[in-house]
Amino acid sequence: MRHIISILIENESGALSRVSGLFSARGYNIESLTVAPTQDPSLSRMTLVTLGSDDIIEQITKQLNKLIDVVKLIDISESSHIERELMLVKVRATNGLREEVKRLTDIFRGNILDVTSSTYVVEVTGEKSKLDAFIQTVGEDNIIEVVRSGATGILRGERGLSL
Repeated sequence: MRHIISILIENESGALSRVSGLFSARGYNIESLTVAPTQDPSLSRMTLVTLGSDDIIEQITKQLNKLIDVVKLIDISESSHIERELMLVKVRATNGLREEVKRLTDIFRGNILDVTSSTYVVEVTGEKSKLDAFIQTVGEDNIIEVVRSGATGILRGERGLSL
């Protein structure tokens, strides 16, 4: 099962390395990882996506909680949450394909960020399935390059990850 673990971590050098090292040492895979400072400059919020059974995720969270840099963590996939990912796609846009890419970008509520005589750079934001569907619809033969941020998420309602 796919899990999204949100971690408040001290904003210090080596903190990210210690978290990723914990996964690597135990043979667990990180599907995606995003990290950025919070409103408190001494803390960063890390969003980590991994796959595993409930037992494996429980083991991972126990090990993460033992790290000195980890202040607090929560598996947001256990509750109602909002999840988003950002994707930038460089697409071939020549002749008849130009209008088709514009139409698909509108359908997927994306934005065209850059235009050249032969390419578009398209920004699409949403859940993983939406981004995957955009790639499939545009057609892999028409894609030059894809850059994805990885998932980030937040709990719905009053509950949140804070001190």
